[in-house]
Amino acid sequence: MAKQQSFSLVLVILVILFTTSSSANAAQYNVLTFGAQPDGKTDSTKAFLAAWTRACESIKPATVYAPPGRFFLLNVVFQGPCKNNAILVRVDGTLVAPSDYRLTGNAGNWIFFQYVNGVTVSGGVLDGQGPGLWACKASGNNCPSGATSLGFSNSNNIVISGLTSLNSQLYHIVINGCQNVKVQGVTVSASGHSPNTDGIHVQLSSGVTILNSRIRTGDDCVSIGAGTTNLWIEKVACGPGHGISIGSLGKDLQEPGVQNVTVKSVAFTGTQNGLRIKSWGRPSSGFARNILFQHAIMTNVQNPMVIDQNYCPDNNNCPGQESGVKISDVTYQDIHGTSATQVAVKFDCSKKNPCTGIKLENVKLTYMNQPADASCNNADGNASGIVLPSSCL
Repeated sequence: MAKQQSFSLVLVILVILFTTSSSANAAQYNVLTFGAQPDGKTDSTKAFLAAWTRACESIKPATVYAPPGRFFLLNVVFQGPCKNNAILVRVDGTLVAPSDYRLTGNAGNWIFFQYVNGVTVSGGVLDGQGPGLWACKASGNNCPSGATSLGFSNSNNIVISGLTSLNSQLYHIVINGCQNVKVQGVTVSASGHSPNTDGIHVQLSSGVTILNSRIRTGDDCVSIGAGTTNLWIEKVACGPGHGISIGSLGKDLQEPGVQNVTVKSVAFTGTQNGLRIKSWGRPSSGFARNILFQHAIMTNVQNPMVIDQNYCPDNNNCPGQESGVKISDVTYQDIHGTSATQVAVKFDCSKKNPCTGIKLENVKLTYMNQPADASCNNADGNASGIVLPSSCL
């Protein structure tokens, strides 16, 4: 018996030693080691790339670490594929873009990951230094289009956690052509008047989850582009901003559709829109189907529930045709709060391809403490439970 206990004790000690040595041997690459300077002025782009290259070449899990401080970065591409599928990019400081938007404004992306698998970006602040470019655009001068602050393209098994994106030039976070992505605990912050600064944009991607995030920006808090499937959005607070939008769809004649989207437990405060689906008025093979909007609170929202199949911002160069995008099986469940305009529900669907299978369940929206109005064109469906404003389906 004593021998058996002794053997068990030795076994436990060996397991502990093995575990400790494995974690101690995990490859860790501090950007300071590669020459990064946390002064917010010295160009640390090459140091970050060098740390990434070592992590990517490691055959075991690896960490790229940016300690507290401000690190100045020009546009940078973190390229895969890598030799391991578990790279943690841990940021305890702030990554700072150039204040001169001409240095990165035509690059498309500021911090960009492509062809990677199993990458986690955790913590930190991305300061996109966007106000200079926003001012340029507001003045009507000839300006660069701007750079997305954080982009992932053609990548799988990605986590973006606990990150703050501040004042992006263009979009804050873009998920393009990716599978299995989790965005959680993210804060997005930019002026409500900042142009085209979508909080999180998803397109051509499947299995994306967005959880427990706070988005304040000048465009859509979350925009859902063509080719997005199996998207789950939960516990997101939006405002200021343009709401959570599917679209705009129908930009192209041949376009993949959007399907299996769930948006639940969301709150909109002072936004231009709440829950929106938008498509251009032109022929297209696109579609949006099997959409669930559930448990949403609206506070002083201009357009709480909207389907707009004649989307044309600023009424400039509008196609003026009937939208080919087919919208079907959209459910609005437990949506309540206040509208900033008389018409709280507006379904303006295509004459050629009417919206079908629209369901309203327990909707209560008021305007100035009175029942709001609803407006429907070419929309078919049904209502159940208490629905205010009265259904126009």
